[in-house]
Amino acid sequence: MPSSLRGSCPCPVPPGCRARGQQSRVRTVTAVLEVPDAPPTILGMMRWDLPPIPLLATLGIVLAAIYCLGLARLRHLGRPWPWYRSLSFLAGCLILSAVTGLAIEGYGVGLFSAFMFQHMTLSTLVPPLLVMGSPGLLLFAAVPDEGRGRRVRRATLRLARSRASRIALHPGFAIPVFLFSFYGLYFSSIFDTLNDSWLGHTGMEVFFLVSGLLFIIPILSIGPLPMRQSNLGRLLDIFLEMPLHVFFGVVFMMAPTVLVASFADPPPQWGINPVDDQAVAGALAWSYGEPVALLIVLIFASRWRRDEEKSVTSPNDYDEAKDAEKLEAYNDFLRTLGSGR
Repeated sequence: MPSSLRGSCPCPVPPGCRARGQQSRVRTVTAVLEVPDAPPTILGMMRWDLPPIPLLATLGIVLAAIYCLGLARLRHLGRPWPWYRSLSFLAGCLILSAVTGLAIEGYGVGLFSAFMFQHMTLSTLVPPLLVMGSPGLLLFAAVPDEGRGRRVRRATLRLARSRASRIALHPGFAIPVFLFSFYGLYFSSIFDTLNDSWLGHTGMEVFFLVSGLLFIIPILSIGPLPMRQSNLGRLLDIFLEMPLHVFFGVVFMMAPTVLVASFADPPPQWGINPVDDQAVAGALAWSYGEPVALLIVLIFASRWRRDEEKSVTSPNDYDEAKDAEKLEAYNDFLRTLGSGR
């Protein structure tokens, strides 16, 4: 993080933090995730430094490769595919691999601002990019029409319209899960417990990505879904979430003490004041998602407008077609009368 965060001033630590074995926590996580010794800087965090088991970094590469195979298949079939969908999905894959495969992954173990940047990227930036790439539609367009391709389509449709998908994508489930990734983790001991091991640390990152996907798929996806909300309902979902994670960020910005024990005692060679770093993390939680949310609202509003235009013009087109049919039938009737004379 910026050098302004470095300092040697003392900071308050929550009561009982060290009593819970803070030093052993740092050593355990460090041994597994190899926390860098060098003080954190923005350029230093952008250095390529894969963790021991790069799960999400590998996932981003694999998803991009599969998507490119689908694009190659469409090109072979001569079927068009919008370039902006490809750009969106591949950008999401690139960011997914970068935010979990660069050195920021190691710094995120003990530096709250680095971890919050990862959290916000995985939950608010990567999911919309992946969803706007329409991978489901690409799958339907790329697989063969017969044989195995038909079976793949049927299986995909069954999964998309299953009861489990209906529950997972319902706002009553998806929004609480998304908010739990903020309030439920950081304001309880769950975070410290999970951050004790590489498995728990990576599991939280997977959870951030999945919770973001569950929240954004019903809002932006144009593929087959188990249920379709009204445009107004989806807009309300967006505006319901926005102030809640803003409030979450403000809490950390204003807190006079460290609220998350895992970040209370960073390696001394980093020269980080944990309270100042916590304020930066809160500012990221507050400000990072706002431009992304604004872009989502603009995209959604554009689609809503197109839907309204279709709903207005379609009945008129239908009426004109019916009138034309009636007029043609009447003309035929007149011609029949004329020929009868």
